Amino acid sequence: MAQIIIPSALRAFTNQQAKLEAPGHTVGDVLNDLTRRFPELRRHLLDEHGRLRKFVNVFVGNEEIRSLQNEATPVGVSDEVSIVPSVAGG
Repeated sequence: MAQIIIPSALRAFTNQQAKLEAPGHTVGDVLNDLTRRFPELRRHLLDEHGRLRKFVNVFVGNEEIRSLQNEATPVGVSDEVSIVPSVAGG
């Protein structure tokens, strides 16, 4: 199973867990499993159409999925998937 790194800003929705495992062959599979187990997390990651929100970045290893195959990006059993919400400010 892939390891998912949860940022501190979203840990309130994962029972304070910083790292989780999720089954799946693609990033979409992994995110679907994660939001099924933690439904409150869904609105923070996905829009009303089930697509990744524009301000949420997801990396497989060091590669951002938007530069790969988006949610169809393959995930291996030893891959680390990081969720990184964009930070605004000034």
